[in-house]
Amino acid sequence: MATRRDFVKSAALLSTGALLAPALLAATAKQKAIGLQLYTVRDAMQQDPVGTLAKVAQLGFTSLEGATYTGTQQFYGMMPAVFRQVLRQQGLSMPSSHYMLGEALENGQPKQGTILHGWDRAVDDAAAVGIKYMVCAYLFEDERGDLDHYKLLAERLNKAGERCRTAGIQLCYHNHDFEFATLGGQLPYDVLLSQTDKSLVQMELDLYWAVKAGHDPVALFKAHPGRFPLWHVKDMAKTPPHGFTEVGNGSIDFARIFAQAKCAGLRHFFVEQDETPGSPFDSIQQSISYLKRTLR
Repeated sequence: MATRRDFVKSAALLSTGALLAPALLAATAKQKAIGLQLYTVRDAMQQDPVGTLAKVAQLGFTSLEGATYTGTQQFYGMMPAVFRQVLRQQGLSMPSSHYMLGEALENGQPKQGTILHGWDRAVDDAAAVGIKYMVCAYLFEDERGDLDHYKLLAERLNKAGERCRTAGIQLCYHNHDFEFATLGGQLPYDVLLSQTDKSLVQMELDLYWAVKAGHDPVALFKAHPGRFPLWHVKDMAKTPPHGFTEVGNGSIDFARIFAQAKCAGLRHFFVEQDETPGSPFDSIQQSISYLKRTLR
């Protein structure tokens, strides 16, 4: 299993959130692809990456976000050129991929293919695959610290973002809920937003984790317009403990959120479900069916 823990249509929705104009739906369907974060099918990707990608494509997903890169195993065990060809054969693209910070040691050693270790190679490999967004995916507990440590993180992200820019890639930061826990009277997420250069570091908003932490994605978009080119479309179960569920099966008001896609600056969205009650393929089929019915 991978080591990481654990939408959108640029369209105007009616104020009731019930329907989209057919002509507008047709236009936005051409502009946006329904993406999948491969962490959702992480076990299958480890066992049979080529077969898993074929299955994902058969379900109707056309874009992907990678979940693993180590600098040694490359992309699911494949060199960039090989992986890119496999994607093309299945009619898939991978505009975005996740990476770790690399401050936490693994077996006492720095982890390669991370922002702090082997970043130059990671950027070059990403460019070879055609990735346009490299995303800092998660902070381990000992990578968080106090507000000063988040300010140091912002400096590191700015530097990493500069390297990305030389390859025509945009760096982003993906949130969980801990960035919305107050430290010293401030939110770490606000520190990251204010201390990073918005041209170098943009945000991938995980809708589930933002809502779980009690924050309104729409308010974030309005406070920082254009800063959120990537979204994780993940739904929250209606009953405690409000865990992960299939998109459209939970309590998150996606219609209201999607109506602000232009304000957010959305370019790509990815369905993600960290845990599923059965086969993850059954869950993502439910999610994409809901999206096709309501957003396309």
